[in-house]
Amino acid sequence: MLIIRDLKITLGARTLFENASFQVNYGDRVALVGPNGAGKTTLFSIILKEREPDTGTVERDEWTMVGHLPQEAEGQDDETVLDVATGRVDELPELENRLHELEKAGAVSTPEYMEAHAKYDKLNDPLVDVKAKKMLRGLGFRETDFERRAREMSGGWIMRARLARLLVMEPDLLLLDEPTNHLDLLALLWLQEYLKNYSGAVLLISHDRQFMDEVVEQVHEISEKKLIAYTGNYTDYLRQREERYEQQLAAYKNQQKEIASLQEFVSRFRSVTSKASQAMSKLKQIERMELIEQPKAPRKPFRFQIPQPPRGGQRAISLVNIHMAYGTNQVYRGLDFTVERGERTVLVGPNGAGKSTLLKILAGVVPFQRGERDLGHNAKIGYFSQHRADTLDPERTVLDEVIASAPLMPEDEARAVLGSFLFRKDDIFKKTVVLSGGEKSRLNLIKFLVDPPNLLLMDEPTTHLDIHTVESLMLALGRYEGTLIFISHDVHFIRQLATKVLHVNAGQITPYAGGYDYFLEKNFPGKTGDVEDARAALTAA
Repeated sequence: MLIIRDLKITLGARTLFENASFQVNYGDRVALVGPNGAGKTTLFSIILKEREPDTGTVERDEWTMVGHLPQEAEGQDDETVLDVATGRVDELPELENRLHELEKAGAVSTPEYMEAHAKYDKLNDPLVDVKAKKMLRGLGFRETDFERRAREMSGGWIMRARLARLLVMEPDLLLLDEPTNHLDLLALLWLQEYLKNYSGAVLLISHDRQFMDEVVEQVHEISEKKLIAYTGNYTDYLRQREERYEQQLAAYKNQQKEIASLQEFVSRFRSVTSKASQAMSKLKQIERMELIEQPKAPRKPFRFQIPQPPRGGQRAISLVNIHMAYGTNQVYRGLDFTVERGERTVLVGPNGAGKSTLLKILAGVVPFQRGERDLGHNAKIGYFSQHRADTLDPERTVLDEVIASAPLMPEDEARAVLGSFLFRKDDIFKKTVVLSGGEKSRLNLIKFLVDPPNLLLMDEPTTHLDIHTVESLMLALGRYEGTLIFISHDVHFIRQLATKVLHVNAGQITPYAGGYDYFLEKNFPGKTGDVEDARAALTAA
């Protein structure tokens, strides 16, 4: 289906790939992994023929339809969500025009024509609306959303609608770049199950470890400008990579030991007449050797000592008879909720159930119509939302912000923490005003970790983090001695941290005094690993 041979790609003076090769066959489910900036997205652009490699070849079967989810998208004019999912406003007319152009040029036998025609047929199918609605429901849309104007919705929801369109077309090769970024836990579980049964091949980039463990059967790692193949899911890859490193390191050390022994013989006997020829023979033996490079150790999660917050009272916070509504939309009616010191609670439930609203009520950032919010003794709240750019001083540098939050932290430790959260070299001297949204989110996360409150409220803290940084965050929060309440769609993150689950749905909350698997076991005994059961548990009223 797809074969890449001897690829070389350079960006400016930097070489991303050199003599890199890999192959994707029909039905394969492959994850492409590597550190940020290694070239994962660039490789996608090569496969999509959006750019040419410096050298090497990219071979695709002529009849292969390739589908790709764009990074960003906006709604056009008055198109509805269903219009986006079916492509009837933009993509279908574009495909029709392209087919006419190719027909006029006599290019009807070209791979480009065949691929465009296959996509056109999928979107022109009489059942396309039925298929699109099925995908939209799976990705979290309600029936009432189908005829809403897309431009009234957030970029994340538009991306979901475009993902639905991609799944409607059922391409032979599905390229997904961070497909879980805009999904809540329910939509993620649905997509995970869908891809496990997908008939075509899937090549994906993801920072969600659990998602890759569930979906992929191969991992291709970008390492030292090559693509190294591993069989199995992400956890299998981690184990095999460690074994490969140990084997390479042993081979390197053995060869160095052999070279040292030969060199010692040469040095001792080169001037001895009876041994001179033997010494020269050993010198030539060294020269003929194919030298083994010292392997680089696999990147490990960064560990740092998180400062412990001041101890609070046994009761961290309580809500009594809370009534909360946005206009006519009643979110909570008579809500009672108490959080005890030291609890690590994850909020789960369908999109729109009120999870983020509950977090905001606890944080005191939204008003409610009736009830009482009562902070515990010595409680200090920190609220981490996904929109905290206004908390940064635009004239401070990244490093200055961290030092201002933790003035007693040594600068070299502050630099190390920043590096582990993807701020490297000159990045730490950037003023916060020029940072991207993702960079601002990561910087605010660091500020919480270096000076944590004793009641930490976090809404999707792993967004914009790569998989190694998520591991570093888990290690830091694992040593945190305060009270933690969070929302996340990263199942691995949830499993590692949550000791209590709060199921939020239709204005009702149900506590489970155990981790995520305990929550699933209580709803579906003996089936905690089943994704469909997990989904049913989350949507149960």
